[in-house]
Amino acid sequence: MSIKKKLIIGFLLIVAIGAGKYAYDIHLNHNFETITEGKVYKSGVIPPDEMANYINKYKIKSIIDLRFPGTGDDVNNPEIPAELTAEKQAVAKIGGVNYFNNGSDQVPKQENLDVFFKIMDNPDNYPVLIHCYHGVGRAEMYSAIYRIEYEGWDIDEARTSTRFLTKWSSFDIGKPKGDYLHNYQKQKSKE
Repeated sequence: MSIKKKLIIGFLLIVAIGAGKYAYDIHLNHNFETITEGKVYKSGVIPPDEMANYINKYKIKSIIDLRFPGTGDDVNNPEIPAELTAEKQAVAKIGGVNYFNNGSDQVPKQENLDVFFKIMDNPDNYPVLIHCYHGVGRAEMYSAIYRIEYEGWDIDEARTSTRFLTKWSSFDIGKPKGDYLHNYQKQKSKE
C-alpha cells in the first residue's frame, strides 16, 4: 500500500473516531464535562429521568440552567417552557439540590453575570452543574468566566480551553463569543 493511501486511511480513521466521540458526547453523555473536579461541571440538557444519576455520581448541589424560551433561535436552541419546567420538577424531587434558572443570551448580559456570581460566591452551592441546550455555547462561556473569575485563569487561556479546536469556532477571535471573552474585564477582586 502506498504512503498516500496509508495517510488517507489514517486521516479517515481519525475523522471517524472524532465523529464517534462527538456523537457519544452529544447523544449519550449530553456534552457533560468536568471543568474543575468536584466543583464545577458543564453539560447540555440532561433528560429529567437521567438527572438524578448525574447529581448522585458527581454530588451536584446546584444546577444553573442558562436556557430560556424566546431566544429567537428555535432551530438550534429549541428551548420549550415545558422542558424547563420538567427539569425543575425533576430536580425538586431529588431534594437537597438547588435549581437556578439564569436564562442567558449567547453573550452574557451584566444582569446574568451578577446572578451567576451570586450563585458561585456561595460555597454551599458547590459542586455546580452549568448547562444550556447543547452544552457547547453558553455553558462553555460561563465555564470560561468561572475559570477567569474564580480560578485566576488568563482570559485567552480560558477562551481557548472552551473546546479542543477554538480556531474557526464561535469562540474564535472575530466571532461575538470569542471577542467577548478576549476583551473580558475581570469583575471580581481577590478576596
